[in-house]
Amino acid sequence: TPPAPINYTVAGPIELEVAGTYATGVFDDGAAEIAAYDPLFRRLFITNANANTLDVVSIRNIYKPRLLQTINLPGDGVNSVAVKNGIVAVAVEVVDGVDDSKQLPGKVVFYDRRGKWLNEVTVGALPDMVTFTPDGSKALVANEGEPNDDYDHDPEGSISIIDLSGGVKNLTQIDVSTADFSDFNGREDELAPVRIFGLNATVAQDLEPEYIAIDAESEYAYVTLQENNALAVVDIDAANVKQIVPLGTKRFDGANMIDASNKDDAIRIRPWPVVGMYQPDAIAAYEVDGETYLVTANEGDARDYDGFSEEARVFEEWSLDNEEKKKYLINRTAYPNFDQLAEPEELGRLNITTATGDIDHDRAGDIDQLHAYGARSFSIWNAAGELVFDSGSEFERILAKVIPDYFNSTNDDNDSFDNRSDDKGPEPEGVTVGTVDGATYAFIGLERIGGIMVYDITNPQLPRFVQYINNRDFTADAETAAARDLGPEGLLFIERKKAPFFAGHPLLVVTNEVSGTTTIYKIKTRKFPLKGARKY
Repeated sequence: TPPAPINYTVAGPIELEVAGTYATGVFDDGAAEIAAYDPLFRRLFITNANANTLDVVSIRNIYKPRLLQTINLPGDGVNSVAVKNGIVAVAVEVVDGVDDSKQLPGKVVFYDRRGKWLNEVTVGALPDMVTFTPDGSKALVANEGEPNDDYDHDPEGSISIIDLSGGVKNLTQIDVSTADFSDFNGREDELAPVRIFGLNATVAQDLEPEYIAIDAESEYAYVTLQENNALAVVDIDAANVKQIVPLGTKRFDGANMIDASNKDDAIRIRPWPVVGMYQPDAIAAYEVDGETYLVTANEGDARDYDGFSEEARVFEEWSLDNEEKKKYLINRTAYPNFDQLAEPEELGRLNITTATGDIDHDRAGDIDQLHAYGARSFSIWNAAGELVFDSGSEFERILAKVIPDYFNSTNDDNDSFDNRSDDKGPEPEGVTVGTVDGATYAFIGLERIGGIMVYDITNPQLPRFVQYINNRDFTADAETAAARDLGPEGLLFIERKKAPFFAGHPLLVVTNEVSGTTTIYKIKTRKFPLKGARKY
């Protein structure tokens, strides 16, 4: 009998429970990345990058999801899907066999809920995420605009805004507007501390939109610029970027702590003289008393190309031992105990950036503050981009308590204790929000160790941890179906009234890119709190 999912619940009136899983049988090739849902036909549309298709899966029976059809897509790189009012929008890279094809304009392709092609339009380079406005009048696309591997072809990042008011079948290129960043070119000093650091890049080339959240009134879009550690605020009707907000850093030397080494053979969550850049991937929006709040999964990401890389490890990069002399590029005044810190069991293995950290901008050009990728947390921000709440070091603390034998494991190896401590820890990547019985919850996916963190965020200033559940079998071979879910990528909340009739509960759908599985969770409600649970 396979072990039950890891389930740690301490409070709250809801609890996630695994219902059913659709499995592609494809390991570590992106066979299940993002899902969208049509409530009329009770179908999921799941991006399958391995086959460059949409897998259309019936969840009328949530315990036995069933593949109905596959939709073959143009190009060679499906990245995202969204559904609204029976219209399916798919973001694809258009690969035509030439070099640097990811740097060419992509497409958004529209289908009906039966999989019939309706129309398509051209958008920016590398369309990474597509979503509809809540009122359904527009579709928005985050065009990441990544450079090629040689870093000599770097397209501009942008947000495409597709006007659907005339009907999808009547769409032409005229209906596509572009919110770009060209107005910010030459304003690097004004934007600081937004990270503008790409090789020979303008601001517009350097900014890379990742994920989009839209307010309830369909007026503003909030776009994560992950590598830049910033947030863009877009006026949707005007197709204009109003503001670029730097997200700043998070100190790991006080109440916020991390495990920084994968070479100490232990769990050591402790203070370190390091800061984390929030660098969120996914973002979601919700309202409280008419105010918009933004929820981010603070994954972190580095630029690492053949032509340019910012990645380094504290010891390996900064203690350069060439044949002539040993040169320390770390400010020894800021880090007087650097020799000790640089040991592999201490900070020596931690991944940091070479692009930022020269705080005093002196002639030495040395690093005064170590900047690590990601914040190992989720955060809540107000609409102005001001931090309202951060979960601190709670993710790693919970994992250390619940599954200490698998702490900070990676997502493609079940014998990988502590493997990710020197990188980004559990690596929160996906996030969605949903309302159950009047309370609002955030669901955060942990890309590496796996599983979902659940928080009650009804009060954005005082979120409460509710549950951690992980449908992964660490005792099985990771490359087999017995391991179940590996590498959660996309999260989708389905409210109860739109869920399949016999489900009887709201649902959470999680797509797992490493295991190629899509798992459906029932969100069960309790009339009484758990014994010993925190009271609200």
